[in-house]
Amino acid sequence: MILNIEDITAGYSEVDILHQVNLQVRVGEIVSIIGPNGAGKSTLLKTIFGLLQPRQGKVILNDEDITGLRPEKIVRKGISYVPQVDNVFPSMTIQENLEMGAFIRTDDYRHRLDQIYDLFPILRERRKHKVGQLSGGQRQMVAMGRALMLDPQVLLLDEPSAGLAPLLVSHIFEQIREINVTGVAIVIVEQNAQEALKMAHHGYVLAMGRKVLDDTGDALLENEEVGRLYLGG
Repeated sequence: MILNIEDITAGYSEVDILHQVNLQVRVGEIVSIIGPNGAGKSTLLKTIFGLLQPRQGKVILNDEDITGLRPEKIVRKGISYVPQVDNVFPSMTIQENLEMGAFIRTDDYRHRLDQIYDLFPILRERRKHKVGQLSGGQRQMVAMGRALMLDPQVLLLDEPSAGLAPLLVSHIFEQIREINVTGVAIVIVEQNAQEALKMAHHGYVLAMGRKVLDDTGDALLENEEVGRLYLGG
């Protein structure tokens, strides 16, 4: 088990959004988290990444308790995070954005940069372009590429398909699969529940800040209640 979330309760000010949530991620897995708006999905990612301090519970990475660590320390432990918004520097070039992702590396990261360009060839072609000039899908590739510059063990993705045209959505999900093939475990929060579960090794359903169901991605796709409530079936 690479990541273990144990009985996490967390929220904002005095209001708890998450209530004793448990979640497990195995090495090399894609884990998808689905549920209605306000279910606490993004709050869970922020808590894992140290942007929110849990009131209860633990975040365990590789058997190490990282609960309450600041994001800059969690990054060094092997977790990277791509938020839904404000996830790129629009006034900087693609290459500058990717290099910013390597800000804590002290080694020669050029090999890693080449790997990111191999994963996202369109970024290599346009590496000198300002990110603000790119399409939404290309910006999302930059955001994911920058997060991968630190060679994380776990990548947290918050709504990577939000606001993208349908054709680009399919492309982004294919890119996520390719990232996973390289060995990176991925935790993805996504409103496009059907696509998220199709690629998931395991899925979790959150509602009202609680885990109401978890199973393999295929099993959740076939679950009648999940289909009726979250998949439009």
